[in-house]
Amino acid sequence: MNTRRTLSVSGLVAAAFVAGILFTASGANLLGAGDRAVKTSVAAESMVDNPFGGTRIEGNTSIDDAFVRVADRVNPTVVQIRSERIQERTVVNPFEQFFGQVPGQGTPRSQEFRTNALGSGVFIREDGHIVTNNHVIEGADELEVMTWDGTFHDAEVIGTDPATDLAVIRIAEKGHTFPYVSFGSTDDIRIGQWALAFGSPLSESLGNTVTSGIISALRRTSQDLEQLNMFSSFIQTDAAINPGNSGGPLVNLNAELVGINSAIYSRSGGNQGIAFAIPVDVVANVTSQLIDTGSVERGFLGVNFAGVPESLARLQGVPRGAAQITQVTENSPAAKAGLQAGDLIIAVDGVGLRDFNELRTMIANLSPGQDVVLSLKRDEKQLDVTVQLAKRSEFLAESGDAATATPSTGRSSDMESLGLQLRPVTDAVLQQMGITGTDAQGVLISAIDQNSDAFREANLRQGDIIAEVDRKPVATDADFRKVYESIQPGEAFMVRALRPARAADNSVQLQSFFTALTKPN
Repeated sequence: MNTRRTLSVSGLVAAAFVAGILFTASGANLLGAGDRAVKTSVAAESMVDNPFGGTRIEGNTSIDDAFVRVADRVNPTVVQIRSERIQERTVVNPFEQFFGQVPGQGTPRSQEFRTNALGSGVFIREDGHIVTNNHVIEGADELEVMTWDGTFHDAEVIGTDPATDLAVIRIAEKGHTFPYVSFGSTDDIRIGQWALAFGSPLSESLGNTVTSGIISALRRTSQDLEQLNMFSSFIQTDAAINPGNSGGPLVNLNAELVGINSAIYSRSGGNQGIAFAIPVDVVANVTSQLIDTGSVERGFLGVNFAGVPESLARLQGVPRGAAQITQVTENSPAAKAGLQAGDLIIAVDGVGLRDFNELRTMIANLSPGQDVVLSLKRDEKQLDVTVQLAKRSEFLAESGDAATATPSTGRSSDMESLGLQLRPVTDAVLQQMGITGTDAQGVLISAIDQNSDAFREANLRQGDIIAEVDRKPVATDADFRKVYESIQPGEAFMVRALRPARAADNSVQLQSFFTALTKPN
């Protein structure tokens, strides 16, 4: 039986194209969903308590028996989610031309049509709460859930979190309890361990399909993956996941949930051995908040940041995965803790950054009011700074994409040895770049050799404004040359640059960042 349920109207999570194609584990009319595991075990092994609920398998057993027993335990917790979307389109009756109308110009009228989508989900509580992907249920007008025994149930939406692509729905039936999945711990997830994925790939007739593989990698994040999930560092697995698996559980051999299947990386649109799951710590945090309050609050630091160019990492002796603070939000926790533009964040609570994008996911999955210790490099000093996080919802979103306008006015200065062409920054130049309300000084990079170290290692770009060289301000290309001439050949030196970036209010602002150059011998 179906129940009409109006949800927030929006499209599916957009697929991102990167050397191959990143897909949500769903198709044009096929959507995937979640994870769950049974409350009690059918295995003959001994059981131990699990702090996340449920029980786990222990004892020695063959890999065949382990797979079978995990499937026996988890399958009853997995559901198939069928959603229906009702849309309207305008049509013209082609037969009106026989009644004196001009072909194609008949009276337009609205016509309702329906699209169906398929996904997966998993029970996380015995009272009928199910976790799935947000893109599985987003925009649906009717939801229908089929459980392991083949029965269909009405479901209501408890809460959604598009930023992590998670949602909680519930089958509310008095006096009825459901088997549910036990939550594992991210601390126990290891690269190379076995993992099983559950879901309904490609077709309603393929419900409760189980596939196996290993955990291929952890903490996957990038600017491309950010388009699919802003606040998760993904688990990567080679367990076969296809459209329709979205929202289904990824479990370990203790039948514990380790992730929610969400996306695949593929050139064909089907499984090619690279799939991504939202890690269990993110799932636990988001689902508990959605069930308790209907919304999600995240920790907020208050910085804009970027990667560290290779040359600067080498000069400062920091890992390439460090995050460079480019701007500190006024009155934010970062500002109150004394963080500065140019600080290089190396670790969060002792966990080193492998990719600068991890700073966003780590902070966002901490709670407002929580203290966090940031290990950073400032000039030549190593510092540990404690920051008390605020609520993200209380602050404006960070600035968006960098502006790419390149002015063409002013006299050019050639710095061939560095691969740069420089122009003075004038009011006319700033106006052409769309920048107002600033008296920024420096020299504009009007052209840059893409084979130069300035481009490849220092990450400088056309349109950047160089404001300081070797920690000395430069207002003209003559200032630049004077400082540059005082630097010994082969010596590395700091550069502070300003990069145009689109802010939340659509204005263009200059964001400061540091890098390093080396004077050629």
